[in-house]
Amino acid sequence: MNRSVMMAAVRSKDTKPEMLVRSLLHRNGYRFRLHRADLPGKPDIVLSSKKKIIFVHGCFWHQHDDCSLSHMPHSNVSYWEPKLRRNQSRDKEHLRVLRAAGWRCLVLWECELGRPERLLRRLTKFLR
Repeated sequence: MNRSVMMAAVRSKDTKPEMLVRSLLHRNGYRFRLHRADLPGKPDIVLSSKKKIIFVHGCFWHQHDDCSLSHMPHSNVSYWEPKLRRNQSRDKEHLRVLRAAGWRCLVLWECELGRPERLLRRLTKFLR
């Protein structure tokens, strides 16, 4: 399969990790909006009444520190390294602007989603 076909298949919305978090929240009575374009970074999950935002980040695309899923590709490094670094700096800027506007933000990483009971406790604590 050629690279452009593979890259075209990469989703930015409705990813498996995001769907897992959304399902868990919904089953536990939380209601939310998705990908609000009027907020920096189009947050994955927005709970407006609580002024809280949840981002669900893929470890590779957002370069999760000290995570085995966030390796730097060995091919075409001159493309990948700046791209992935831009993603990280853009994420930091979005969080800064949102927090300055009074939003509380939670970043969940793809590698953290394997234990639903632990994830639910973390979400519940954040949303209190």
